[in-house]
Amino acid sequence: MENEDFEFPAAGEEFSEDLMMDDLPVTLKVGEEKEMGKQGLKKKLLKQGEGWDTPDNGDEVEVHYTGTLLDGTQFDSSRDRGTPFKFTLGQGQVIKGWDQGIKTMKKGENALFTIPADLAYGESGSPPTIPPNATLQFDVQLLSWVSVKDICKDGGIFKKIVKKGESWENPKDLDEVLVNYEVQLEDGTAVAKADGVVFTVQDGHFCPAFSKALKTMKKGEKAVLTVKPQYGFGENGKQALANEGGVPPNATLKITLELVSWKTVSKITDDKKVVKKILKEGEGYERPNEGAVVQVKLIGKLQDGTVFINKGHDETELFEFKTDAEQVIDGLDRAIVTMKKGEVALLTVAPEYAFGSTESKQELAVVPPNSIVNYEIELVSFVKDKESWDMNTQEKIDAAGRKKEEGNAYFKAGNYLKATKRYEKAAKFIEYDTSFSEEEKKQSKALKVSCNLNNAACKLKLKDYKQAEKLCTKVLEIDSQNVKALYRRAQAYMNAADLDLAELDIKKALEIDPDNRDVKLVYKVLKEKMREYNKKDAKFYGNMFAKLTAVDSKKTAPKVVESMPIDSKA
Repeated sequence: MENEDFEFPAAGEEFSEDLMMDDLPVTLKVGEEKEMGKQGLKKKLLKQGEGWDTPDNGDEVEVHYTGTLLDGTQFDSSRDRGTPFKFTLGQGQVIKGWDQGIKTMKKGENALFTIPADLAYGESGSPPTIPPNATLQFDVQLLSWVSVKDICKDGGIFKKIVKKGESWENPKDLDEVLVNYEVQLEDGTAVAKADGVVFTVQDGHFCPAFSKALKTMKKGEKAVLTVKPQYGFGENGKQALANEGGVPPNATLKITLELVSWKTVSKITDDKKVVKKILKEGEGYERPNEGAVVQVKLIGKLQDGTVFINKGHDETELFEFKTDAEQVIDGLDRAIVTMKKGEVALLTVAPEYAFGSTESKQELAVVPPNSIVNYEIELVSFVKDKESWDMNTQEKIDAAGRKKEEGNAYFKAGNYLKATKRYEKAAKFIEYDTSFSEEEKKQSKALKVSCNLNNAACKLKLKDYKQAEKLCTKVLEIDSQNVKALYRRAQAYMNAADLDLAELDIKKALEIDPDNRDVKLVYKVLKEKMREYNKKDAKFYGNMFAKLTAVDSKKTAPKVVESMPIDSKA
């Protein structure tokens, strides 16, 4: 938008965030005109654009325009020159009215902007074509734009998308990406080039900018990165290698990066000891639930590649098991409920979630102690366990009873984590009992009490005293005279050092059942704890008093000396 007589971008004018519009209209009808913001900028829609997306600050936009004064005098036109005008939006390269107005446009849209002098050339104008204090009109068509983002919000990496990607997902830290890239210095000197490179996002590749940029990219996207030294090679630069050029100190890099594809990698356990990498995406959105019967193809290998199990391949039968029933190792059990039908995944399972510290003889080989194992698994089909909302009232009560018995079995075996899970599931089946008959409500009440009491016992074993206290409180809301609930809540309070509350519960329990041996024993322990705390408090406050007295004596001693009168006869 330049010629010998006229330069549209306002020389020396900087973009100000204060000039951005507070309230942009969502849509305009063709022929409709509205004021944009509160500074007098008006927009009249001449032709609707495509889609819903609009450019943002930093984007490189391409437009055709015709500029006129209010009396119709034309002072410039890219259309007459036959060349579209390109500029970076929001960087002060054009008058403020353009920076504000073009942000509201969609691709292909045509609009007439009426721009007051304050958002154009102001009091000075732009002689000889634009007089002082002139209101201008621009007929603008937004042809296209290239998105340019400051992805770290510190000016360190600018990303310009040259080929849009698919879908909406971006790779995460653990994901394994496949990329092509080319690296140059600012002057165009080649540094590195490679195709088909595989690495995990968090591990990165070549320079720190790769990991930062990839987490903003979509599958198939190609972008040009402008990388400042802090995300490149910094003040030290990089020495040349056999297949890569050197990078001088404090050099800015130009990197063309293409995200070809990626495999989703997720941690199944919080400690990252069971990790799943998806090799093939599954169908739909449903996954097996706890208690589902699944059929899978399965190959299990040691780290050295030794196969110890192979099911469902080479005309062998599919491997079938029930989830959350200890029919397979814990890592496999946890992973399968995250999979979709048809999904193929690679699992890496640490010994704690596999075969542990003992040798395990499997179908095709022995798994040595403390072995990390790998499974390639395909979820062929599954039948979900019946959910509570699919059950009638009696089925819910029966299901709760079964889960309670499973919990009891795990508790007796010392597996408190499994037991607490069963008790929680049992309680959920009968959580809402408004539709139950009176007899069913009695059964439900009894089950809720026993499940929550048993779960509280699990929580005490697991040292989760807060949850134990909450579960006992739930029981007491149903049955305020329940001695077991008072007894277990008192234990939770004692372990949490709430001794006064513990004493209240124990005293109430003894009022209800004066001869209860367990309650008497815990009361004896409580009294001993109280004596210990009293002794500690007495010693603590005694020491504190002694220290304070010593400090006071030190502070007051000099004052006594200083206040003594001078003996002139001495």
